[in-house]
Amino acid sequence: MTGEIVLRTTRLLLRRWREEDWTAFAELNADPRVMEWFPSTLTRSESDALADRIAQRLNDQDWGLWAVEVPGIADFIGCIGLNPADDTLGYPSVEVGWRLAASHWGCGYAPEGARAALDYGFRTLALDEIISFTSVGNARSRRVMEKIGMVHQPDEDFEHPHIPPTSPLSRHVLYRRTRLGIQGLIHHECGAGLTPG
Repeated sequence: MTGEIVLRTTRLLLRRWREEDWTAFAELNADPRVMEWFPSTLTRSESDALADRIAQRLNDQDWGLWAVEVPGIADFIGCIGLNPADDTLGYPSVEVGWRLAASHWGCGYAPEGARAALDYGFRTLALDEIISFTSVGNARSRRVMEKIGMVHQPDEDFEHPHIPPTSPLSRHVLYRRTRLGIQGLIHHECGAGLTPG
């Protein structure tokens, strides 16, 4: 695939990253509320390095964690998209994930954008399944996973290999969604009308 990949939903634009996004992303990654279920907040240099990797992956493969814009409201509120999870799970896999600024929580943006990412993964990338995972106690993200039709797989819950086993964040839950039934997902709630453009 070549060219610009943009996903549009009713309210969101999932796009490639722009230079000015790095500063807003650093502010998001320095917020303890956003990073509650991660081992720590990120310094500016750590955040910039992460943004560099995300943007490079988008350039290399034309899909990944897109920057999220709310036209007319905010130029950048975080990222939503698809990411290889092989390194975490130990087998070929793609996860759907999101990280949004706390000031935009509670608006339904995470499930709306995640549905667009799932649709792209199943329809355009022809993935058979997409997974998602988070620390056991992260009820907010788990609700998003359930809203987008993902199903918890208790027998696949795991200790995150990059978090010390003594950490309360180590134990992770795994959710899964298969391509079967994607049509029902697209028309569920306010996610109708998802189109790549």
